[in-house]
Amino acid sequence: MIKFLDLQKINAQYATELKKVAAEVIDSGWFLLGEQVKQFEANLVAFQEGGNAVAVANGLDALRLIFKAYIELGVMEEGDEVIVPANTYIASVLAITDNKLVPVLVEPDFDTYNLDLNLIESKITSKTKAIMVVHLYGSVCWSEELEILAKKYNLQLIEDNAQAIGARWKGIRTGDLGDAAGFSFYPGKNLGALGDSGAVTTKDPELAKAIRTLANYGSSQKYVNQYQGLNSRMDEMQAAFLNVKLRYVDVETMRRQEIAKYYIAHIKNDKILLPSEGKVGEHVWHLFVIRSTNRDELQAYLQENQIQTLIHYPIPLHKQECYISMSDISLPITELIHEEVLSLPISPVMTQEDVEKVVEVLNSYTAV
Repeated sequence: MIKFLDLQKINAQYATELKKVAAEVIDSGWFLLGEQVKQFEANLVAFQEGGNAVAVANGLDALRLIFKAYIELGVMEEGDEVIVPANTYIASVLAITDNKLVPVLVEPDFDTYNLDLNLIESKITSKTKAIMVVHLYGSVCWSEELEILAKKYNLQLIEDNAQAIGARWKGIRTGDLGDAAGFSFYPGKNLGALGDSGAVTTKDPELAKAIRTLANYGSSQKYVNQYQGLNSRMDEMQAAFLNVKLRYVDVETMRRQEIAKYYIAHIKNDKILLPSEGKVGEHVWHLFVIRSTNRDELQAYLQENQIQTLIHYPIPLHKQECYISMSDISLPITELIHEEVLSLPISPVMTQEDVEKVVEVLNSYTAV
């Protein structure tokens, strides 16, 4: 079986280093808010080539804390609107609604699957305070026109960078394009911890300070609480693991890009719609997502041929039970995408033999 993502094999590459730093954390007797977290924040800033970084417990909290900080700083208030792509993972929208803000779902571009930037201005109202772009599947969602639009309406530009660490737009890393960005280091991400963890990056030191305080019960001084905060702290063990794995992100990205390039060049089946290759550096291929009108049948066929695939994502946000109030919204492009997308294996530990088998099986598929 070609696994969708072989985490054992990925982490086995770094097992000696991971075990060494784990022992160091255990021997230190310090497990929260210590030197490993400080080092990871510094390493992430260096990787991003500037700004501020705050390590937090997970990717959802990273986004939640950005909005919570903006509310505490008076930039936003409950009831304000945030424009967000309709086909993103639910965490993007949970971060908005958890802060009693209002998500305004906008259709994606049918070719890139990212937020259709041409549709944003028509959705802006007097209550709009932010645009959240999601670099979905690892593909950069950005433009100069977006920056101009944000300035025109005085909007915050927030990046959901959970899937795109290492990607660049005109030489600038995602996570450093907007006003603030949320990262996820869930084990299956391009930079994956061995548990949950996340981070916020921002060029705004005041925002970074507020997020750091909010993530520690709203306290920057022990037993003195400035805000009604959260408990969202990256632990020392995950920070130690990430300090090891961050060194290899760019190398692993290059392998993902090689696999994607091979797929795009060699998959030849008119029943399958391939993603756009994009510009060099603007896609880090967290996921390689194809589309097929016979998606479920194709997935079963691949499984029969020992190739594991996943669907990102089977149910649109506005059709989820928890957002039943949105169920009447008309989002035909989003709905079609969710019915047709299928994610192929793409990971830095795939062998060339694995990659060629995926291509061979896909090329031999004939829809019933």
